[in-house]
Amino acid sequence: MRALLIILLLAMLGAAGYFAYSAMAVEGEPIPTEGYVALALGAGFSVIVGVGLMVLLFFSSRRGYDEPPHFR
Repeated sequence: MRALLIILLLAMLGAAGYFAYSAMAVEGEPIPTEGYVALALGAGFSVIVGVGLMVLLFFSSRRGYDEPPHFR
């Protein structure tokens, strides 16, 4: 059973590698400047959102907002 799992995982790794290689080897026009700008803006926005969410997570943790309520 373990050998079958290893073979299956190696086959999936090989398929992913083949797909990545075939996607990188496509002939055609290069990405236009607008594409690079859109890619940079999307990546930058994703980083900003991730950093903002981590700041909120640490802020709420240090202020005690994550603690269970204490009823008196």
